[in-house]
Amino acid sequence: MSYDLFIGARAFSSWSLRGWLMFCKFDLPVRVQLVGLYTGTMEADLAPLAPARLVPVMRTPEGIVVGDTLAMAETLAERHPDAGLWPADPAARARARWMAAEMHSGFGALRSACPMQLLRQYPGFAVTPAVQTDLDRIESLWALARDRHGHAGPWLFGDYSLADVFFAPVAARIAGYDLPVGPAASAYVSRHLSDPAFREWRQEGLKVSYEVEPYAMDLPSGPWPD
Repeated sequence: MSYDLFIGARAFSSWSLRGWLMFCKFDLPVRVQLVGLYTGTMEADLAPLAPARLVPVMRTPEGIVVGDTLAMAETLAERHPDAGLWPADPAARARARWMAAEMHSGFGALRSACPMQLLRQYPGFAVTPAVQTDLDRIESLWALARDRHGHAGPWLFGDYSLADVFFAPVAARIAGYDLPVGPAASAYVSRHLSDPAFREWRQEGLKVSYEVEPYAMDLPSGPWPD
């Protein structure tokens, strides 16, 4: 039996990207439905899923509606304990949960100044002190995870986990605005950009055009850094 996942525009909805990666990267069966995030129909589209009001939203095969990516993550991990959504090691699992929760609730300066967009790069973006503070914190968290738990594979905790799901849109922001990070963080960003699941998501997003592009900036721009 399959889950239903309701998402917003792939090129711009960072939370929807997280929701979709939870299914794609862990081989969980899902049917995806697009909600009118930028067409004014989202409220009507989500009405059958009340009280959900934001994307993404999932519906279990039994008909249980779950909103918010952190709740979705924990629900899927509980329902699929052998899928490896969280690291197996207790210490790594605790830190991965901590990092995902901090991403879920924090880094407001980065998220506000650099909305996720997967169309182009803005190399002229001016980094504010608040954004730089967020970047410094993110780099320190990534480095700590890799140094303590990431030796068995290329992701934050070795194997791909929900921590990587939650930081995928952060990697997209760093790439899309050419934000200054060190070599290790840059390599982690590139790992996301080259991941087949991420590339599939972006290619689907490029198939949609917008009369008014969300989050367009009056800055010089270049091609997306593939």
